[in-house]
Amino acid sequence: MALKAVHVSDVPYLDQVTENVTLSILSSRFSKGVNDEVSEDTKKRLEFPKFVVMGHRGSGMNRLQSSDQRMKSIKENSILSFNAASKFPIDFIEFDVQVTRDDCPVIFHDNFILTQHKGEFIEKRVTELSLAELLSYGPQKDPENVGKPLFRKTKDGRIFEWKVEKDAPLCTLQEVFDEIDRSIGFNIELKFDDHMVYTEEELIHVLEVILKVVYEHGEDRPVIFSSFQPDAALLIRKLQSIYPVFFLTNGGSQTYTDVRRGSLDEAINMCLAGGLQGIVSEVKAILKNPGAVKRIHESKLSLVTYGELNNVPEVVYVQRLMGIEGVIVDLVPVITEAVVNFENNVKKSEEVKTKYQFSKDELSLIHKLIPELIQI
Repeated sequence: MALKAVHVSDVPYLDQVTENVTLSILSSRFSKGVNDEVSEDTKKRLEFPKFVVMGHRGSGMNRLQSSDQRMKSIKENSILSFNAASKFPIDFIEFDVQVTRDDCPVIFHDNFILTQHKGEFIEKRVTELSLAELLSYGPQKDPENVGKPLFRKTKDGRIFEWKVEKDAPLCTLQEVFDEIDRSIGFNIELKFDDHMVYTEEELIHVLEVILKVVYEHGEDRPVIFSSFQPDAALLIRKLQSIYPVFFLTNGGSQTYTDVRRGSLDEAINMCLAGGLQGIVSEVKAILKNPGAVKRIHESKLSLVTYGELNNVPEVVYVQRLMGIEGVIVDLVPVITEAVVNFENNVKKSEEVKTKYQFSKDELSLIHKLIPELIQI
């Protein structure tokens, strides 16, 4: 499949987008349950018809320093990983999108890409590479070509060769739309560098390039946008009203100069001010502050969580009881099986009372687990 760079001059304005694209947030799986009303009371809330499971970077992120081989099974953020995840009963896959120097949206998490040449490590910013330069790293689609060896730097500065059991080439956003089962929703994280300051013009340019691909290839696939970058989240909401936008937050576990990233309450305030539909929070922040779940829902916002603890079935079960609407997970087979099992055990007559009210046994489980989990 030939790929070409997308330039911002080619991006359609909203009045050029056909009306039937508004169905893009729906699929046959969600068409009866997602609330797409446009009234003031309902337009901010995305009503998931069920507890949703989202595959983190597909079948899970790669933690190369981990002794757990499951974290090094399939190359993250790859077509291979997305298709592997889609074989399980997941609802969405979550992945990271950046835009290359020649304006092509690509799937890659880290701000920098790392290789080695003659014993020296060479690090380049992803957004400063052309599409061809980026795709020259790692496995190649043409077996006759040899890609540059790929390495990864951890947060503490250690460098590991990016070796996984099942490797795969890097890919573009267009390829993901074209090659993944259309019943699988996409949670598209708009990736920006926390250590950089962006002008509004720069952000709009990147977002419009991404939107062009989504408009042209989204069809009837459910799509959610999310971002840790507050201004990017607000702008993607202003640029379009078709797809729900969620604000990503760690709930205050790190200190930022931007107060909007400082707490769950600040996240709620930002979503309400900007007309966003929901919050994706680090799960520990919710477990430390369970009362936030009710505040978020009273604000007509949806809530999904991410984090390592979401790979523990008991933690996911507790969140289901708390009224959280979905989880982003790495161990897709483990968590999807667990969710299917405990969803089968939830009687419809009990669903209303379990949203914020629990039985004695459930309260006992929550009180036992939360103090232990938030210390991890």
